[in-house]
Amino acid sequence: SLAWTLKAWCALLVPISPRWADKHNGERRLMLRMEFRTFRQAFIEIPCQIVKGARQVRWRILAWNPWLGLFLRLDAAL
Repeated sequence: SLAWTLKAWCALLVPISPRWADKHNGERRLMLRMEFRTFRQAFIEIPCQIVKGARQVRWRILAWNPWLGLFLRLDAAL
């Protein structure tokens, strides 16, 4: 139950810009309808490299998937 709630809250927190409202609403609907297994593969199991240096922590995303645009918008909103 907690996993489904996490997925739903993430979908509802994704910002929608007026210029791309149709596309962003469609992505939100798809995210709300997706199974948790797909959500986990698209948003949680993202391969990345963590680089620490100069008092900063940087994440380098090592693989691309079609959901990264939505993930980065959600990250910027949080």
